[in-house]
Amino acid sequence: MSAEFELCPGRKIGGSNPCFIIAEIGQNHQGDIEIAKKMIRMAKDCGADCAKFQKSEIEHRFTKHALERPYTSPHAWGPTYGAHKHHLEFSHQQYRELQQYANDIGIFFTASGMDEVNKYVKKTKTRPNLKNKYLVWNLSISHFLLQEFQKEFPDIPIGYSGHETGIHVSVAAVALGAKVLERHVTLDKTWKGSDHAASLEPAELAELVRAIRMVEMAMGSPIKQMLPCEASCHSKLGKSVVARRPLQKGEILTLDMLTVKVAEPHGVRPENIFKLVGKKITEDLEEDATITDNKNFAK
Repeated sequence: MSAEFELCPGRKIGGSNPCFIIAEIGQNHQGDIEIAKKMIRMAKDCGADCAKFQKSEIEHRFTKHALERPYTSPHAWGPTYGAHKHHLEFSHQQYRELQQYANDIGIFFTASGMDEVNKYVKKTKTRPNLKNKYLVWNLSISHFLLQEFQKEFPDIPIGYSGHETGIHVSVAAVALGAKVLERHVTLDKTWKGSDHAASLEPAELAELVRAIRMVEMAMGSPIKQMLPCEASCHSKLGKSVVARRPLQKGEILTLDMLTVKVAEPHGVRPENIFKLVGKKITEDLEEDATITDNKNFAK
């Protein structure tokens, strides 16, 4: 099991902690801060742990010629690539406003650096990111890579960033041990922008969160123990060791004297039947009588 550490104040990842679910808003806010706030609220309402944006210092990332080139994509927000990028880029003050809004409603906030800061983080190699290429379908996704990362970095929580359609592959990643999950989200898949089509709308995000939490509950613990929901069924149908035939006081128990049945009252558990062999009966017992701990047999 991977080590755990505090990713955000009061929220640990790794170990037996729940998967940290990131709603990647990216630039699906269309350059509108009010839409961005609605998306943060949507992420919170759907149960995500964190709302994530993308921050880029455009002049440090692109050359002047790159920004001046014509941009004719149907997803363009301006006649040049620079105009397009500037339309989608929030100022530092706007990001502070969004962070405060996220704090106010109770969801973690982050923005991934797209420039030299991100390069520095990658060089540290202390927390590897598991990223697949952008996909419309999930045909190229290999969760074997996730498992290989777990072997190579056993003490580091491994995450999965998905760009496939639907939620099933992401749920499978969590079942295989992903401790952080990132999925793009949108308010409307039909909006202008190359990320919207492969993003999750509110109902899909809510279903993803629900499915992940159900999988985590189902995976439970490696320790076999009775769950509270099983108690009533066990009380009614739980089996105990009983006498296969009438037994006389003083007889030494052998395995052929015993069997396992649903009994009332409950007695020695079936898995302990072999421990009874060689013990002496201390009272007469009828056929089907329950063998009870230390009450009708002696060591």
